[in-house]
Amino acid sequence: MKPVKLSFAVALVLAAMPIVSFAQDAVVVEEEAESPFSWSVAATSDYVFRGVSQTDESPALQAGFTYSAPMGFYAGAWASNVDFGDGGPDAELDTYIGYNTDLGDEFVNLDVMLNRYNYLGGNGSDLAYNELISKLTFGGAVSVTAGYTNDVYASGEDGWYFAVGGSLDLGNDYTLGASVGLNKFETSTGYRDYTDMGITLGKSWGDFSASLGYVGTNRDGTANFGELADDRAVLTLTYAR
Repeated sequence: MKPVKLSFAVALVLAAMPIVSFAQDAVVVEEEAESPFSWSVAATSDYVFRGVSQTDESPALQAGFTYSAPMGFYAGAWASNVDFGDGGPDAELDTYIGYNTDLGDEFVNLDVMLNRYNYLGGNGSDLAYNELISKLTFGGAVSVTAGYTNDVYASGEDGWYFAVGGSLDLGNDYTLGASVGLNKFETSTGYRDYTDMGITLGKSWGDFSASLGYVGTNRDGTANFGELADDRAVLTLTYAR
């Protein structure tokens, strides 16, 4: 069993378009409201979460759906195939609820999400657990993330995740991103604390995007998960609405 779970990124859509009326000719022009629903589908060469492959270094198909309610609340689901070895689950289905808002002059964005990692097939019912994830984004470019669970890898023990990430607009719809994360565990879990890191070059064409990343972990990650935590390149193609 490869007890590493995905937490995923969550897309948020805020709907609020006004109705404009012109009294002179009694014509009411109603602007089209942005949908509160968003979704995405993706194909990736390897489903990697926090530096570790969830698909035994094989490709994955993924899809997600989010409903964004007024006042910043949202809920959704995200799914991917996984491969944790013989007897393990075949798919991961994450369900989540959260709150997203801009702070102050909108330079800072706060997102707080409770994510439930569910697994389907094999011994998947034994692997489910929850994680609370908070994220601050500054200027839309630099982010700080903190996650906590009291049941990491369904072990009944505490686990923490801390990460810093950034993105740079290169122009012509190209983006360069980088991140570093620290995974911490209670000693009783038997896992070593480890660091994951990654750098990604992305390109978008309207609703379509592609990214090529290079991700991995330090020696403690490899000690925990073997070759699944080795450095690797990952290609991902996404369609999002």
